[in-house]
Amino acid sequence: MRFVIQRVQYAEITVDHKNIASIQKGFLVLVGISADDTKAIADKMIQKLIHLRIFEDENGKTNLDLNAVSGEMLIVSQFTLYADCKKGNRPSFTRSGAPGMAEELYEYIIHQCEKEIPKISHGIFGADMKISLLNDGPFTVILDSDEIVN
Repeated sequence: MRFVIQRVQYAEITVDHKNIASIQKGFLVLVGISADDTKAIADKMIQKLIHLRIFEDENGKTNLDLNAVSGEMLIVSQFTLYADCKKGNRPSFTRSGAPGMAEELYEYIIHQCEKEIPKISHGIFGADMKISLLNDGPFTVILDSDEIVN
């Protein structure tokens, strides 16, 4: 499982020219699910995400988590995080989770995050989404379950 976390001042998703989700200050989280991922892996990744301290405290140190700044979270499924570009110029997505399994885990991640973060928004699994954001910093972090869970 891979999370690409962008600290944002705002982010929004449109589908067919309609705004379907938006947040103010918080995290835009792109979620990639592999064929090997499980709810147990998701639980560990979610805890790392929720407690990630990448907001500045009163001394300018990145020391505060999302809840400490009353931040919001926008979660977006992105199977392309498992693109394999080793051979040729056309990516392969064979490591990405099958759609049914990936959608189930994506929904699980959303529901688990809703238990701890008051304002959660999310994209539509498999939709052609357009994402607008103002990256704050910019500050982008990648969490990979191969590095966190093992």
